[in-house]
Amino acid sequence: MALKISNRFTIAIHMLALADRLADSDEWVCTSALMASSVNTNPVVIRRIAGMLKKAGILTVRAGTGGAFPARDLAAITLLDVYRAVGAVEDMGLFNTHEHPNPKCPVGANIQAALADRLHQAQKALEEQLGRTTVAEVVRDIARAIADSDLPGTGNSKAGKGNDATG
Repeated sequence: MALKISNRFTIAIHMLALADRLADSDEWVCTSALMASSVNTNPVVIRRIAGMLKKAGILTVRAGTGGAFPARDLAAITLLDVYRAVGAVEDMGLFNTHEHPNPKCPVGANIQAALADRLHQAQKALEEQLGRTTVAEVVRDIARAIADSDLPGTGNSKAGKGNDATG
């Protein structure tokens, strides 16, 4: 069984990390086009997710090319906040069981009841972990990786000074 959480979740975290990185920049404005370039997606996808984050009070978006900024300190935003803001999981929950097992089969008649609590507990554990992790922690990990990176545009001593805000 493959689990699938909407990629809106990781894209939203990516957007928040980039918006935070560029918040104090005099050179770059965190526009949907710039975010789309970093995420490697269409700006329409970015604007849709930005709207969800804005509605949840997580992202501030200025009209036109005013850019986007975290609405509050990233240490006060958990991954669970983002997960919920972007509807990362369908209303039915993380795990969906097949809807119509054969009620005449002893396994089919009992499979959903046997799994329901276990799957609910697994989702609860995931959500508890997401609630313990802040976006600030993720941003710190990204900053460490950038500092150790040889990618252009990171501005560190290994890579030299680049000119790509998304790098």
